[in-house]
Amino acid sequence: MPNNHNKQPIFVAGAGGYVGGRLVPRLLEAGYRVRALARSPEKLRSRRWGNHPKLEIVHGDVLDYSTLAEGLEGCRAAYYLIHSMNPSVDDFSHTDRVAAMNMTKAAAAAELKQIIYLGGLGEQGSGLSHHLQSRSEVGQVLQLGPVPVTVLRAAMIIGSGSASFEILRYLVDRLPVIPTPRWVDTPCQPIGIRNVLHYLIGCLECPETLGETFDIGQPEILSYHKLIEIYAEEAGLRKRWIIPLPFLTPRLSSYAIHLTTPIPAALARPLTEGLKNPVICHDNRIAELLPQELFDCRKAIRLALERIKRHHIESSWTDSGPIHPAEWSVRGDPTWAGGKIFTDSRRVIIDAEPAEIWPALASIGGEVGWYYANWLWKLRGMIDRVLGGVGLSRGRRDHLELCTGDALDFWRVVAVERPKLLSLNAEMKLPGEATLYFNLRQLDDGRTELRQIARFLPRGLLGLVYWYGVTPFHNYVFDGMLRG
Repeated sequence: MPNNHNKQPIFVAGAGGYVGGRLVPRLLEAGYRVRALARSPEKLRSRRWGNHPKLEIVHGDVLDYSTLAEGLEGCRAAYYLIHSMNPSVDDFSHTDRVAAMNMTKAAAAAELKQIIYLGGLGEQGSGLSHHLQSRSEVGQVLQLGPVPVTVLRAAMIIGSGSASFEILRYLVDRLPVIPTPRWVDTPCQPIGIRNVLHYLIGCLECPETLGETFDIGQPEILSYHKLIEIYAEEAGLRKRWIIPLPFLTPRLSSYAIHLTTPIPAALARPLTEGLKNPVICHDNRIAELLPQELFDCRKAIRLALERIKRHHIESSWTDSGPIHPAEWSVRGDPTWAGGKIFTDSRRVIIDAEPAEIWPALASIGGEVGWYYANWLWKLRGMIDRVLGGVGLSRGRRDHLELCTGDALDFWRVVAVERPKLLSLNAEMKLPGEATLYFNLRQLDDGRTELRQIARFLPRGLLGLVYWYGVTPFHNYVFDGMLRG
């Protein structure tokens, strides 16, 4: 529980990510004031907890020292949940070091009492993967400053929506025979997301954790081979045949993961490289300082699958990163200086009020589909995966709720105004940029106009060919969607 004598806010860097998206609401529930840093504040505001009276959302970036320093002013402690391991960052380790140095200096200037950092397990040495080495370096950089740093080192986090768990889930769900790298028998000590959150929050009120590094994990040490077997049993699947292949490199593994799971190859590769490193706990002191029921892998997987079956995933690996609305799509100028913008606008009048129509509109994608010609949407998704795109495999985080920043198949939600507006940016591989916009407007007679607008900014000759090539399909698919 928060210290009643100290009402300074708790700063969270990485509030929009997988762990941060679960940590913030639990801090609020525990009574803490929270200041969340976000590159896209509207993404956090759209969450269920986005309007909490004890939450302050500030616009900023850990790579921008001035905004970071401003955000930290007046805070008591800070969580640092930043990792730059994503497809859009070429050298994520360099980016991580720069961000961590900014945090170190800004925390000192703000005279914080504590920094809590969630890092990764793995013994130092020449054999440590680039990803795990980078996470270790971040902790070392944070510890260079005068502010006491609590480092929690975790291996794979088991929870609905985590990148590592999603790789495991999709591979085992879809492949009765699973080719694996030769290090499938590497020992590991995963931990459930609920246990991680307990440790993160507990460190705030435990002085013994100041300036210390702790390993966190479930009690049992097992192999990835065994983890696959446990998942198959909990998911009610038949026995999976696991075949280690000596020639299956991390690069080849990442491509296979890309085609089989929602995880892109660029993100999967550093994760698969880390499989060769034993990730086990050597220091279990925190279990005595902050006691809790530590779930074994079987129970952690069971809890994650229950969330998935209910179609309610609180946060996901797809949440990370800023939102980039297409500036050209809202200018309203067809002769925008950046080039010709093609527009496909359609409308239908519905004998109902916007509030009655909105649930159907907000349920598109994922398992529900797109209400018409789903086979064409699936075909487009398959083509996108082959071309290196995200395809339809990401689905949606929640089958009923859409929030700004959510992934929606191969779209990204950039704006939601219930019950009247939904704006999407395309994230599939395209020779240009595309948006899809839905607007509900109540008419004087009580009926509702549903307007659907697709816009496309072509890139080069190929972009023009693409637009004219898909236009006949738009006539078929979009008209059917509106009727649906």
